[in-house]
Amino acid sequence: MSQLELIKKLRAATGAGMMDVKRALEEADWDADKAIQILREKGAVKAAKKAEREASEGIVTDYIHHNKRVGVLLELNCETDFVARTEDFQQLGKDISMHIAMAAPRYVSVDEVPAEELEKEKEIFFQAALNEGKPENIAEKIAEGRIKKYMQEIVLLEQPFVKDDKITVAELIQQAIGKIGENIKVRRFCRFELGA
Repeated sequence: MSQLELIKKLRAATGAGMMDVKRALEEADWDADKAIQILREKGAVKAAKKAEREASEGIVTDYIHHNKRVGVLLELNCETDFVARTEDFQQLGKDISMHIAMAAPRYVSVDEVPAEELEKEKEIFFQAALNEGKPENIAEKIAEGRIKKYMQEIVLLEQPFVKDDKITVAELIQQAIGKIGENIKVRRFCRFELGA
C-alpha cells in the first residue's frame, strides 16, 4: 500500500485531518496501528482542552428498539447550533441513545451516583468478601474492585460502548470532540421499558 493510500485509509478510519494523519504516520514510521494510537492520544488532549468550554446548544434525540418495548430520550449538548445540525453530531446522539436502550445505565456520570448508594454497595461487597474467608485488608481491596465494576454497570460514561466494547462511552465522546472540534456533553437521558 502506498503512503497516500495509507493516509486516505487512516483518514477514513479516524476522521482526522490529512496533515494530522500524515504527521502521525511519520511519527509512527508508517505503522498504521501506532499512528491510530497517536491520533487517539492527541484527540484526547484536544478534547480535554475543549471540555472547559460551555456546551449549551445541542439536540434532543430518541431511540425506540425494534420490538417497541424499550425507548430512550437523550439531551446531547454541544457549543453551537451549527454543530448540532451536523450528521456526525446527530449520529453520535443516535449511537448513545441506542447504547442507553441496550445497557440500561441509571446515571450519566460517577458524580451523580448518591454517596449512600455507593457506601451501601461497598459494604455489601466487603461483607461478601469477608464471608468468602478473605482477611479484612484483602476484603477492602476486593470491595474497591467490585465498586469499579458496579460503576460500569450503572454509569453511562463508564460503560463499554455497545458497538465497540474496546472503548467506553466517555472515550466515544472524546473521539467525537476531537473530530468535531467542540465540547460535547450528555446532559440527561430517560429510558423507558415496557412494564418496568
